[in-house]
Amino acid sequence: MTTLKELLIAEATEYDFKSELEIKRPKSWLKTVSAFANGMGGSFYFGVDDDGKPIGLADVKATTEQISKLVQARISPLPEFNLKPHRVENGETILVLQVLRGDTPPYYYVADGNTIAYVRIGDESVPATPPQLSELARRGKNLTFDSMPTEYKVSDLTYTAFDAAFKRIRKLVLTEKDYVSFGICKPDGILTYAGLMFSDECPLLQSRVFCTHWDGLDKSGGVDDAVDDKEFEGDIISQLMSSHEFIKMNSKVRWKKMSDHRVNKPDYADRAVFECLANALMHRDYSVIGSEVHVDMFDDRLEIYSPGGMPDGTLIQERDIEEVPSTRRNPIISEVFHRLDFVERRGSGLKKIQNETNLSQASWNLRENTET
Repeated sequence: MTTLKELLIAEATEYDFKSELEIKRPKSWLKTVSAFANGMGGSFYFGVDDDGKPIGLADVKATTEQISKLVQARISPLPEFNLKPHRVENGETILVLQVLRGDTPPYYYVADGNTIAYVRIGDESVPATPPQLSELARRGKNLTFDSMPTEYKVSDLTYTAFDAAFKRIRKLVLTEKDYVSFGICKPDGILTYAGLMFSDECPLLQSRVFCTHWDGLDKSGGVDDAVDDKEFEGDIISQLMSSHEFIKMNSKVRWKKMSDHRVNKPDYADRAVFECLANALMHRDYSVIGSEVHVDMFDDRLEIYSPGGMPDGTLIQERDIEEVPSTRRNPIISEVFHRLDFVERRGSGLKKIQNETNLSQASWNLRENTET
């Protein structure tokens, strides 16, 4: 018999199994109710063992009433949830508790003198960190970090690189009205955090990119620790362009002489690299203080690290790259990057990176094989 675990894994569903309702230890499952509501939602299967085998419940009606009572008493605010009994193949009846993604997070577990918001990390429910809690609170108010107002005014900073990019790429001379329209500042001239990050002298210390070309296959170094390193700050458009140039300057371009031309084969597909960098800057969690975007080049690979995980708390390793939706942690920055033709807004970045890399390799092989 196919177990529920096999079926659920095939559907990539957030779920958890409980062989029975733990009345004396309700926190063991209520913390996951909090995590599901704070994340993408999920389902509990009561009457199912850890291996996904249905063993049934002795009293489904009583269990339903107890679950409903405990969720209402210990989760605040109350998330939307459904309870449904199901009779499975072996004739046993199990109970499914479906918790929907909440619109007003954070959702807290409140009991025993504790008020804790939980989030889902892989298959575990863990207390939200301060940055995660702040992000949940912003989501509950329908705010994003880049849209929040700062103590700066648009007249306090300059936008030479920002204006030049729009003039060069869009043939557009920006006015303060455009800044308001983009979300760079409020109608009263107060800058948003996006406004800070696009300014020439961005005062946000965590808005930086550290680029290092390491000597060898890891950070322990070879003969020398590093071949080259640079730190880029200021406006994020310049950070993007400078980081891109750093990678190009530190990459090898192999080539082969053909009968009437030369075929170049760079280490990395240029468009894939640019897409990675743009996404790293566009979707990072800027509320994480003391962390930056890191570009690390090794003899055999390129790694780009961007602070903050998936906005919904899931692990990218467990997601289908074909099905990852377009979720923008910083929609103002994303919109500006889109207007400048740096990125699209269709959730296609990961697939584009993969395709560009494959196309680059295929193009090299095709030209080489055709010539020979």
